[in-house]
Amino acid sequence: MVTPHSWFKRFRQMLSNKPQTKEQLLHQLRIAQHYNLFAPDVLAMIEGAMQVADMHVRDVMLPRAQMVVLEINLPPDELSKIIIESGHSRFPVVGDNRDDVQGIFLAKDLLDYYAQGPNHHFNMRDVMRPAIFIPESKRLNVLLREFRTNRNHMAIVVDEYSGVAGLITIEDVIEQIVGDIDDEYDIDDQIFIKPRDNGLYTVKALIPIEDFNDYFKTQFSDKEFDTIGGLVLQAFGHLPKRGETIELGGFSFEVIRANNRRIHLLRVKILPNVSSI
Repeated sequence: MVTPHSWFKRFRQMLSNKPQTKEQLLHQLRIAQHYNLFAPDVLAMIEGAMQVADMHVRDVMLPRAQMVVLEINLPPDELSKIIIESGHSRFPVVGDNRDDVQGIFLAKDLLDYYAQGPNHHFNMRDVMRPAIFIPESKRLNVLLREFRTNRNHMAIVVDEYSGVAGLITIEDVIEQIVGDIDDEYDIDDQIFIKPRDNGLYTVKALIPIEDFNDYFKTQFSDKEFDTIGGLVLQAFGHLPKRGETIELGGFSFEVIRANNRRIHLLRVKILPNVSSI
């Protein structure tokens, strides 16, 4: 009978032969986890940390077309509408166009304006933070270190021609290591659909199509896919990133969480004159 002690001894002997490549190291770590020397989550984080060292900003950034931006001259009421609809907490502030990023605005700063009364003057330039610009080619592990050192949470990504290519947040980087991070959109494990304000719904991509049909009184086919996430993924024709939107069967599906493997969470809106399919 092989005891845990003997397996640990064999693992130590195995490690005495120093791995020559990352693949060899990961192989040894996976063997160690198989014999419960540490938890599966620990292995996943180790693998994630090693992958981050080989990844670049362009691999995980939110593309320019999907950025939610605030125009610098918008009045507070218009800013509030955009902030509430998007659900984000930080926004690039632009001037004439999306290449003209002038700063970063925090949604919480709008609370100060409303707290001081309707006659208080609001000037975006007085409250926005400086924007940090980084190249697409920057490695994620370097960016994470800079985020921590400078206490920044968002950076604007520029291409080789100095045009805005997208944005990236510290959460985007950390999720590559630890997996998805819970946020304001999260719902209980046993709940797949949660109504929000303004006729919106937060929907887990893993909800069975049958359950989605029961809730919304629709007739999406489940012959090819079991989940609504699979159906939406087929409609996109590619693995979408956060912020991408598609209309399908009288609904608007916006991806609010996804990684490089699958869709996790959707924002769903019933379009006017919805009809079952």
